[in-house]
Amino acid sequence: MNRIKKGDRVIVTAGKDKGKQGDVVRVLGDKVVVSNINLVKRHTKPNPQINQPGGVIEREAPIHVSNVMHFNPASGKGERIGTKVLEDGRRLRVFRSSGEAIDA
Repeated sequence: MNRIKKGDRVIVTAGKDKGKQGDVVRVLGDKVVVSNINLVKRHTKPNPQINQPGGVIEREAPIHVSNVMHFNPASGKGERIGTKVLEDGRRLRVFRSSGEAIDA
């Protein structure tokens, strides 16, 4: 079970964007793409088939999952994630500090 999923609010713990928050846009194995984090400039050629203009485009690059933490709005900090198995066999992600469920 992945600790970080699409749509989660995360905080960056290392790198040039340390301390910034954003939502996970995509999960790519052990890397995640976070909105408005790790922005890079990409020089692209124009592609008339898909109506794409050329030039320098700024987009988000993947960041390793070890450099982000799930953001806990109750404490206002990044916190570690654990799993709890319910009676019916479902797994639930919980904050390790408080035991509060992330996805209800």
